[in-house]
Amino acid sequence: MRTFSKSSKLDNVCYDIRGPVMDEADRMIAEGTKILKLNIGNPAPFDFNAPDEVIKAMTDNLRNAQGYSASKGVVQAREAIFKYHRRKNVPVESINDIYTGNGVSELIVMVMQGLLDNGDEVLLPAPDYPLWTASVTLAGGKAVHYICDEGSDWYPDIKDMERKITDRTKAIVIINPNNPTGSVYPREVLEEIAELARKHELIIFSDEIYDRLLMDGVEHTSIASLAPDIFCVTFNGISKSHMSAGFRAGWMVLSGNKKGAEGYIEGLNMLSSMRLCSNVQAQYVISEALKGTGAPDAELKPGGRIYEQRECIYRLLNDIDGITAVKPKAAFYIFPRLDAAKFNITDDEQFVLDFLREKKILLVHGGGFHWEQPDHFRIVFLPSVHELEYSMGELKDFLSGYRQK
Repeated sequence: MRTFSKSSKLDNVCYDIRGPVMDEADRMIAEGTKILKLNIGNPAPFDFNAPDEVIKAMTDNLRNAQGYSASKGVVQAREAIFKYHRRKNVPVESINDIYTGNGVSELIVMVMQGLLDNGDEVLLPAPDYPLWTASVTLAGGKAVHYICDEGSDWYPDIKDMERKITDRTKAIVIINPNNPTGSVYPREVLEEIAELARKHELIIFSDEIYDRLLMDGVEHTSIASLAPDIFCVTFNGISKSHMSAGFRAGWMVLSGNKKGAEGYIEGLNMLSSMRLCSNVQAQYVISEALKGTGAPDAELKPGGRIYEQRECIYRLLNDIDGITAVKPKAAFYIFPRLDAAKFNITDDEQFVLDFLREKKILLVHGGGFHWEQPDHFRIVFLPSVHELEYSMGELKDFLSGYRQK
């Protein structure tokens, strides 16, 4: 069994998550320009509010939240997380295997800091949520991107994944449901990924933050439930499912075979203790938020706002000459393809910048998600149907005369 020890050092790595598009958007806003933001999965600006019971749980526990909690989190929160993941058949043994975090983002950075030495490799999806790549790089590791196949509903290309495993590979990351594509991986794909991890003795990191934002009757399977013999770390939280991104309430769950990972877990415990604890107020919300999570949210059903906005953006994009899109099954993102030859696009970031300057609408270019070809971009479909119709009308008008120079 391969062993995983604590990382000994960090490189000085600078990772720019902003770039010229955000800099230009900030400049325009500072000058008083109104911009429609289709670039970030933040529900609050689009009038999605946290449920009343979540707000009440936070305010009722303000006095209880004074002072630090245990570094892994308050017992009440971890017990609720434990029950939730056991209902999903994740073989978590006890609440001692659960760590709360200031959102999942903090925990992603933590697990890579604890795992990687210089030159160690981690397999990541392309496209990916860019914090994963940044965290690997910051920890001194090398992010190796495997392709997700647009022609197969954006599922991971298992053959490409296996080709990229080397003797330096430490882990496989999956994002399921996926950001930025909205794909949900079926059981058979997850079983193939688990078999790769089993064969090559790799850790599985599974980012499942969108597992409660499912449409079309799709069911979510946690890969840890299929791999009790593999060391898995599962990430989740309430930022998206309960429209409470600003509360910063996330967690990670360790499960499976920990033999050989004792040094790594010791490192995680140390890193967890070093930041003292996560936001205690938000921890008291978790148990209330996880009650009744088995029932589909009305917003995700036909007639519900998220569902209808998904239908709208999918139809509008595919009606634009030179754009095609796969319909997402979860979350609130879509990752359409541009006909790069038709528009002479060689730089997708420049395309997004040109669109921002002309139409005052902010998108994210595909390269921001480590997609190598300059032919994709991401749209957040949280705005109202009216705003989506307006923005896609503007995109259609823009592309009617656009040829990149």
